[in-house]
Amino acid sequence: MSSRLQPHAAPEAPADTLWIWRHPRPRAAEGRCIGRTDLPLDPRRARRLARQMHQAALRHGLPREVHTSPLQRCADVGRALARLGYRHRVDARLLELDFGRWDGLPWSRLSAADFAGWEADFEHHPPGGGEPVAALRARVLSFLQALPPGPALVVGHAGWINALRLVRQQEPLTAADWPRPPAYGQRLVIPNPCRSMPGLPADGGTPPPSPGSPRAA
Repeated sequence: MSSRLQPHAAPEAPADTLWIWRHPRPRAAEGRCIGRTDLPLDPRRARRLARQMHQAALRHGLPREVHTSPLQRCADVGRALARLGYRHRVDARLLELDFGRWDGLPWSRLSAADFAGWEADFEHHPPGGGEPVAALRARVLSFLQALPPGPALVVGHAGWINALRLVRQQEPLTAADWPRPPAYGQRLVIPNPCRSMPGLPADGGTPPPSPGSPRAA
């Protein structure tokens, strides 16, 4: 048989990698502190990202399983993939940072005094009385450690993704270490650090956004 007529198998995906996409832009997020606030997502954006993820899965031989947080801006993409035949796993460990009483407020409503405690202790002060970033770091590591061997597809939040990107860093973090958030719908491919660094502790931290600058959602 001619090689031109032989089917081409999808290339095997690299082992133990996270293929993670930030969710699409939700409605009414601009200029607001968005963590656990459950903003709706335009269904067309959910379907568009699901198609992009499906094409990547076909191209790279990725599993037909996707992990998302319970919030609509991630879960709606998972539901769109479920309609394409994927198993959709909802995991609360993928939730965005909880900003407590700040959540949903315009960043402009928060003053320098509001940020003082967080700036004094990046890792353990709960912003707005919500969740310390050390707890976000612990959730990220708990999720990574529970993954089975092989690649994983994830739809995530900006703060969660940035915590993942910094998970290897052992020394105390500063605000200067915090990456710019990935763009809405952006894909990152990151080796699972719990496979390459099995002794990685689960007590690290991530610094907060600068006052007035949304870094989560």
